[in-house]
Amino acid sequence: MTLGGRKLISFGVDVDAVAGWLGSYGGEDSPGDISRGMFAGEVGCPRLLKLFAKYGIKTTWFIPGHSLDTFPEEMAAVRDAGHEIGLHGYSHENPTAMTAEQQRDILEHTFKQLTEFCGKPPVGSVAPWWEVSKEGTEMLLEKGILYDHSFQHHDCLPYYLRMGDSWKPIDYKEKAKSWMEPLKKGETTGMVQIPANWDLDDLPPMMFVKGSSNGFVDARTIETKWKDHFTYCLREHPDGFCMPITIHPDVSGRPHVLMMLERFIEWVNTHEGIEWVPMKDIQEQFRKSNAAPEGAVMPKGL
Repeated sequence: MTLGGRKLISFGVDVDAVAGWLGSYGGEDSPGDISRGMFAGEVGCPRLLKLFAKYGIKTTWFIPGHSLDTFPEEMAAVRDAGHEIGLHGYSHENPTAMTAEQQRDILEHTFKQLTEFCGKPPVGSVAPWWEVSKEGTEMLLEKGILYDHSFQHHDCLPYYLRMGDSWKPIDYKEKAKSWMEPLKKGETTGMVQIPANWDLDDLPPMMFVKGSSNGFVDARTIETKWKDHFTYCLREHPDGFCMPITIHPDVSGRPHVLMMLERFIEWVNTHEGIEWVPMKDIQEQFRKSNAAPEGAVMPKGL
């Protein structure tokens, strides 16, 4: 796989906000946690927009339908600044916990929401909490979604997504031979996967969540980790690489993280040939450089 020699870095901004506390973080009964979600929408988002404007960076914002409904002015500012907007559920629901009907209802609703809001349909999606169901991928293909950013088969190269892999869990109540089977690969699709990566995500190390150890890593530690990741990719991938970084206004809208992002951006910019792009541009370059496998299940319209 190649990216035509291009070195593409992208910020994916997940506007989890209140939706994150409703769907993933266990704060749905806490007015205090909900207030943190309000901070993300009303304070964190404008701060990130200011940061991106300072450095002339276009990014991709994955906006849950709940965040679009709750923060219409702030999300309009994202759209009007020329940033890409993609799908991210409605209330940050876990796809693997829902029925196929529930998943379809949410996709239909949020796809229509973003299409009307942006004046064009979205082309990218991130599954909430990076949990993906097979039927969910099939639904995205039916909608003509060109890329997803939820899987982690690689860490710096896009690839064509495979759906429906299956594997045998261990059942200690049965004989060992019952689970000694290799993973079975599913169908190849023509949907580009832009790799997700917990190590390039600001939230687990830097946002406190009750009942977990999250939130107390020094931002400078994360800065060093991201610099090392970038340095390795630059050295080892002369045919090009991508570095998709996931940030949240809940986290990266805080002063100490904003200062870290400024330092990181300015350091990256000391290297030649680096491009800051929205994720749709990574998808477009990958398709130009790599034909979809023969027989792949293609997104509708391709």
